[in-house]
Amino acid sequence: MIRIQSATRNYGDFTAVDAVSVDIQRGEVVGLLGHNGAGKTTLMKLLTGVLEPTAGSLSVAGKDLVTDRTTAQRHIGYLPESAPLYPEMEVFEYLTLMAELRGVPRSEQDAAVLRAAEATGLTDRLGQPIRELSKGFRQRVGIAQAIVHDPDVLVLDEPTNGLDPVQIESIRQLITRLAERTTIILSTHILQEVEAVCSRAIILIGGKLVADDTLSNLLATHRVILSVHAGTSGIEAALTALPGVDSIEDLGPDAHIQDCHRYAVSDPDHALVQPILDLARDNGWSIASIGPENRTLETVFKELQARHARQGAIA
Repeated sequence: MIRIQSATRNYGDFTAVDAVSVDIQRGEVVGLLGHNGAGKTTLMKLLTGVLEPTAGSLSVAGKDLVTDRTTAQRHIGYLPESAPLYPEMEVFEYLTLMAELRGVPRSEQDAAVLRAAEATGLTDRLGQPIRELSKGFRQRVGIAQAIVHDPDVLVLDEPTNGLDPVQIESIRQLITRLAERTTIILSTHILQEVEAVCSRAIILIGGKLVADDTLSNLLATHRVILSVHAGTSGIEAALTALPGVDSIEDLGPDAHIQDCHRYAVSDPDHALVQPILDLARDNGWSIASIGPENRTLETVFKELQARHARQGAIA
């Protein structure tokens, strides 16, 4: 459905997107994430034909976004970070205009607008001026204009930016419903957003692709976190001698349990919790807590940033 091959975009001497290659299949919901300035918005503009790549190629539904841009764009719905709304227009009027601009035949425009309004929960707002809508409903109008021509691919740039928690949850539920029939690429710097609605994450740092995998793989844990009384001695030596342990990391004082110290023990086969408990019993250790490492996208992102920084220092 989407193919990005060595896509690069330069602004003078600055490289905003650096040789990124990604394939996205029909029906996937993919989170494109990174810190501010990582290249997310530039990549989305390349993907929607708003910008041309300095090098490389991008295609949607087999249509090249440089040599066959107009045809490719018919398959794409795009919500930029600032939704392109006209406050003085009524919702129905605005969506009709967008349907016409997107090439929907005049005889089908009313049905297309009603379909988009129903999908985004705007049916009872169609006669209301956009300026009277809350920010959450204006964001819904922005999504409605992106799907009014029934695209195969929906590209959303920071769709919940500036919304309150209730509005954020509402937009997330909307994205989940839309994902039932549309390939979605969601750009955000909010890591919880990707965890909430996506099954795959693409991570950019400094314009470079540093990770592209399913969330289950990215969040998979291969370590046991052990918290013991701070006065306990000989822990690292004893754990290192335990069969199946490849490495141990001293994590320092436990921020949640007073007078305790934390260690991360490699556990690639997920089989070490009971042997560690047996070792603790035999050595008289006082264990405050033990269990698999709780990984989040924030954890993954910090690890990738640190790795990227080390590689940059070496280069």
